Amino acid sequence: MTVGVLALQGAFREHRQRLEQLGAGVREVRLPADLTGLSGLILPGGESTTMVRLLGEYGLWAPLRDFHASGGALWGTCAGAILLASEVTGGSPSLPPQPGLGLLDITVQRNAFGRQADSFTAPLDVEGLETPFPAVFIRAPVITRVGEAVRALAQVGGQTVHVQQGRVLASSFHPELTNDTRLHRLFLALAGERAY
Repeated sequence: MTVGVLALQGAFREHRQRLEQLGAGVREVRLPADLTGLSGLILPGGESTTMVRLLGEYGLWAPLRDFHASGGALWGTCAGAILLASEVTGGSPSLPPQPGLGLLDITVQRNAFGRQADSFTAPLDVEGLETPFPAVFIRAPVITRVGEAVRALAQVGGQTVHVQQGRVLASSFHPELTNDTRLHRLFLALAGERAY
């Protein structure tokens, strides 16, 4: 099984390292052709507005939706979660709404936990894990609305920060910035359900 990491910008190298620690085949995705044969794809943290621009420049919007429609698993972390959401709030009122893939029925508020200086790590009780996960929050979004088909899997301070809808996961935090690979292991199990 081979999984991909969207490698346009952000923390894609750290995700690759965690997946390789678990013995997965990993491909960095920059062009539509890079999606061929993948079982899953991680959309990493970074700067969501930059990623939106680069997705357009590299012609990836439709291929990513097609990848999902054909059975590929997706996991968005921090900015990646914003890209997956059906609705994004918290942007500048002078700018048009930020486009997204719309593959996850959630509303995400950008930078809801504050600036870089407000970054923190919290032990997170995640459904499916026996002990708390050391979640790293950096300029993190918050999931302010969860659709009926979406399962909330973790909260911090009463705010939803980790969800699943079918083959799509989203996390407000950066799981790749810890040595704990349990969430990456769960993603690989989800991606492994795709048959070729």
